Amino acid sequence: MAKAKSKKITMEDALVPVAEQPYEVPENWCWTKIEAIAEFERGITFPASAKESEKTDDNIPCIRTANIQDELDIEDLLYVNKSYMKSNQNKLVRKDDVIMSSANSRELVGKVSYVHEVVEPMTFGGFVLGIRAKSINPLYLFYDLRYEFLCGNFMGESTQTTNIANINTTTLGNYKFPLPPLPEQQRIVEQIESLFSKLDEVKDKAQDVIDSYEERKRAILFKAYSGKLTEKWRGINKVEYQWDKEAFGNIILDGPKNGLYKPKSAYGNGTKILRIDCFYDGFLEPWEKLKRLELSEQEKEAYQLQIDDIVVNRVNSMPFLGKSALIRELPEECVFESNMMRIKVDYSRALPEYIIRYLNSTEGLLELRKNAKQAVNQASINQQDVKGVLIPLPSIAEQREVIRIINRLLEKESCIKENAEIVIEKIDVMKKSVLARAFRGELGTNNPMEESSMELLKQILK
Repeated sequence: MAKAKSKKITMEDALVPVAEQPYEVPENWCWTKIEAIAEFERGITFPASAKESEKTDDNIPCIRTANIQDELDIEDLLYVNKSYMKSNQNKLVRKDDVIMSSANSRELVGKVSYVHEVVEPMTFGGFVLGIRAKSINPLYLFYDLRYEFLCGNFMGESTQTTNIANINTTTLGNYKFPLPPLPEQQRIVEQIESLFSKLDEVKDKAQDVIDSYEERKRAILFKAYSGKLTEKWRGINKVEYQWDKEAFGNIILDGPKNGLYKPKSAYGNGTKILRIDCFYDGFLEPWEKLKRLELSEQEKEAYQLQIDDIVVNRVNSMPFLGKSALIRELPEECVFESNMMRIKVDYSRALPEYIIRYLNSTEGLLELRKNAKQAVNQASINQQDVKGVLIPLPSIAEQREVIRIINRLLEKESCIKENAEIVIEKIDVMKKSVLARAFRGELGTNNPMEESSMELLKQILK
């Protein structure tokens, strides 16, 4: 069957009436519709069973919505048999294509990537749309579509089915598009990329600060529990270095005690219960998120938590085994589940805050896991393993100073990390602002003496 001819677009069809133009642009620009300056190519369709994970002579890489990121991700490709392309060369990805996620969640529908180069023949799937510029700068088109996505416009224009939002070519084709003269398109693209490059440098540095946060925290805890953070304090207070390693069992007043087992069917109303997914890095998640279950008075008494109790995860995958938390507050009654142990320390020997910081340090976790039993996808520690953990233990006074310094340094590091996160958020907003100015002709690059883009549009429509 012959392919149907595309609709002939007239100048009258292509131009957006003044009353419908979203905002004012320079005089030598014009407002047109995307269908006038771009062509759309729908992706190929195939059953889920046709997806292949390995390259063969008979298949071809296929771009999916997951590959559409800020930059096109071709590291994680699936393959489909070439027969699904039906020998249609238009279904091959081309250099300078704009690839759009045309069916996705509402938050991701309309997201676009740009094809800077094609390293090997590849196609694109049915939830993806290929958009090809007609005699205009393809990067200018790409940045315009990215701006529309960042503004959430595609989310608003999409049709919704079960868990999937779709944007069709009719809707996309009718999108209003600010068209400058061709030389101005190039200048705008160059200005956008120059500004984005500078912003990305700042963003990379901020991301490095965030990525190194855990490493900096580990270093602080290592220095704390090797006595280095309190060297100056010992000198001022004329205290000798006495950091003997003590078995945890020698400073435990009560426990370790395993928690309460209840089936999932028991959860609902009643008493709060602390589970292993409710804490990490020494702290509990917000109290209101804890689940509840019906308990007898005897069960409450046996498994009730108290302020300064330490809980340790005793069964989990190895990366999470031994994570622990300190009960710093108890807004209401709470018990603990069977996959953890409860420990009460002897206050005359150790401060609970000092102990919990150590248990969550790299060295403390290694101690907790040194005798772990490994099974399929699961590891465990028992009460004797916990009692055998060796803890560097200075005097109570020095423990207090260790805690004070740790809290001060970690609070500082947390502020640095939060500020870096704010910088990244601001950079994303700034990029959106750059694009907004670009498509209003406000980047200072427009030459009013250049021929009107109406002439360019006429050439495209011929």
